[in-house]
Amino acid sequence: MKLRALRLEHVRRFDRPVQIDGMGDGLNLLCAANEQGKSTLFDALHAIFYTRHGSRAQDVLALRPHAGGAPEIRAEIESEQTGPVTLVKRWLSRPEARIERDGRVIARADEAEAVIADLVGGAEGGPAGLLWVRQGLHGLEDGTGKARDAALAARRDLLSSVAGEVDAMTGGRRMDAALARCREELTELATPGRAQPRGAYKAALDEAAALADRAQGLAETARALSEALKDRRRCREELAALDDPEAMEERRARLAVAEAAHEAAEKHAEHLDAARRSRDLARLEARQAAERLLALSEARATRETANRACQEADVALEDARQRETQAAEAAAEAERTRAEAAAAKARADAARREAERQAAAADGARRRAELTGRLARAEAAVAARDAAARRARRGPDAEAMRGIEAAAQHLATARALRDARAAQLTMRYARGHPGRVTLNGRVLEDGAQVALTGPATLDIAEIGRLEIDPGEAAGAGAADMDAAARALAEALAAAGADTLEDAREAATAREAATREAAEAAARLDALAPDGTDALRAAIAALPAADENPEDTTAPDPDTAEAACAAAAATLGAAEEARERAQATLATRREARAAADARARAARDRLETAAAALARIADADEAALDAERVTLEAKEAEAAAALSALERDAPDLEAARARLRRARDVVTGAQAEAQELRLRLAALDARIGQAAGEAVEEELADARARHAAAEARAAAYAGEVAALQRLEGALEDARKAARERYFSPVARELRPLLHLLWPEAELVWADDTLLPRALIRDGQEEPVNILSGGTQEQLALLVRLAFARMLAAQGRHAPVILDDALVFTDDERIERMFDALHRQAGDIQILVLSCRQRAFRDLGGRRLRFAPAQD
Repeated sequence: MKLRALRLEHVRRFDRPVQIDGMGDGLNLLCAANEQGKSTLFDALHAIFYTRHGSRAQDVLALRPHAGGAPEIRAEIESEQTGPVTLVKRWLSRPEARIERDGRVIARADEAEAVIADLVGGAEGGPAGLLWVRQGLHGLEDGTGKARDAALAARRDLLSSVAGEVDAMTGGRRMDAALARCREELTELATPGRAQPRGAYKAALDEAAALADRAQGLAETARALSEALKDRRRCREELAALDDPEAMEERRARLAVAEAAHEAAEKHAEHLDAARRSRDLARLEARQAAERLLALSEARATRETANRACQEADVALEDARQRETQAAEAAAEAERTRAEAAAAKARADAARREAERQAAAADGARRRAELTGRLARAEAAVAARDAAARRARRGPDAEAMRGIEAAAQHLATARALRDARAAQLTMRYARGHPGRVTLNGRVLEDGAQVALTGPATLDIAEIGRLEIDPGEAAGAGAADMDAAARALAEALAAAGADTLEDAREAATAREAATREAAEAAARLDALAPDGTDALRAAIAALPAADENPEDTTAPDPDTAEAACAAAAATLGAAEEARERAQATLATRREARAAADARARAARDRLETAAAALARIADADEAALDAERVTLEAKEAEAAAALSALERDAPDLEAARARLRRARDVVTGAQAEAQELRLRLAALDARIGQAAGEAVEEELADARARHAAAEARAAAYAGEVAALQRLEGALEDARKAARERYFSPVARELRPLLHLLWPEAELVWADDTLLPRALIRDGQEEPVNILSGGTQEQLALLVRLAFARMLAAQGRHAPVILDDALVFTDDERIERMFDALHRQAGDIQILVLSCRQRAFRDLGGRRLRFAPAQD
């Protein structure tokens, strides 16, 4: 489709009909000042192609003029589908849509709307959502979310057509629909990612698991029933054996025999205990007689031994006492020698301290002078630091100065923009007439260029005066400049400065004062790291000056130290001698104490032996020996009687064990029989209950239902696997289609990119089908971090490439740009003009701009608004 003419009536400022004729192939330029209707033209084109005639939406109401009326738009176009036709749309009052060919209506209302939608491909902003650029929107995905979604859908349709595989469903909406359906069905059966079962698949798995548990439980119940039947039969057999009369009588007879044998064994054991007690008593009496005889002999021998030991201990005690006396006299002599050496040491220490005091007084005088000098210099540094700090608080700081400089730069930029937008006056004198023109009283030099930012008066010598009023154009940028000037004045006032130069001087003075304060602080740290108070404390801590510096009675410190060392050595030797004497005395005292203890122990033993002998001295040794012999014979008789009883004694423990066993057999049989009767009752109840529940039939039914549930789960598992494989195949097919989609666009875009950035390449995003990053000099830069100008230029080049690609397929679509390239510098805008001309050979480009001077060099066919010819 290509535009040929456009007619507007009752559209915003055009309350009277206007038209634009002569739109041809290639590059078309409509350049006019602000508020001349360029954006209205763009909105009118958007409305006739994208807004249904019956709509009363806000954008339709915005087309109505202030004076009222029904907006009506006529567009003459050419396309391969329709040939040359005229599209007519009217809104609000008597709305209609029609298509005319040679003055004859060929479609109306919805039919006409369908033809128009087919012409533009259904996406806002032109086919693929890329070709029409509204004023202020220059990115590749500007606009509302609805517009972006429609543009993405249009690009997917374009993907399908480029790949030539619409019917094969390898791209575009059909591909998305198939992939969405596949994922929808897969999501119904499995979670995304890990593909965990869900929905009917999970229900089948859960049912199979539940039935498996049910079948297992029923199988266990059936096994338990079978075991219970076996257990009941075994219990009945065991109870019959226990209740047999012969067995019961045999158990009672064995118990009676065991009780009689146990009673006989206990009586014999009593006789045996009496014989053993008699034998033990006779043995004790015989042993006591022998011990009395032995004690008499030992007491006599012990007394003789104790008497000799007592005599020897007395001799040793006397010798120890004499040696202790000698050691005490030696220790006293050593103590007198140590006292004399200690007195000599004290006199030497006093002489050394006096010598050290006189030396310390001399050192303190020198130290006091050095610290007093440092304190004076430190106090001077404190005063300098404080004075510089006070000066450093005056004037703007670095942050305030950055704000002032930024405001000044903003003012300069605003002034430069105002001058750039203003009318320019350049004076060219004829030969021989220089300096004959003045502007507002100032002579204009030859070739001087002046921006007319307001009314101006030119005085021309011998000719007259020329008054110039640039009108509204002169005010362009004045508001920005005034706002920047106010911002600069406010920043200067906040800093306490009248002019930018005053602020800079105050900031410089503040920086210098800050440096001086830092230098003074550094000197103070060097002189007084801990502060001046620490210096004063150090001076106060020094010893007072010597009041008698001429006193030389004390020896010099070295002589005094030598005398002190000699006295200390003498004292050390005396102390060592005293310690040795005291150690010897302590040893002698311990030896005397030990001899004394031994003597007392010997006397105690002698007294004890004499007492023991006195107690048995009246005994007759022969009578004691005869008594011993008689008692030993009595012991032998009692032992013989005990042996005879032991030979005939029955085994009491064996009798007791046989009795316990017989009793256990009887009581055990009774308890076991009772337990079997209780167990039989429980088994009868359990068997009766299980038999009534038809466990075997329920088990067979559960196993059949479990097999059916497992079959359904296996079918769902196969379906999930098939859907996952289908999803992968569709993704691979869509990726291949996108690669074929990007190839022609990249091929068309590459020479355009190289006009601005040689060797540059684009990286495309799979989700948006738009450029994701720009590669320059081997560096990949995301599009969203590029400068505004670079994004604007890249967006325009991409649109031109899409338009060229569509034209190559026979789908001509005009590229409409409303005030594009607003952020592009002078050098690059020339290259962008070259790109527009390069692409204009195959496509129609309509450029709308208010930048008359900048787009003067664009070239192309010039368009203008003109009153409509009815």
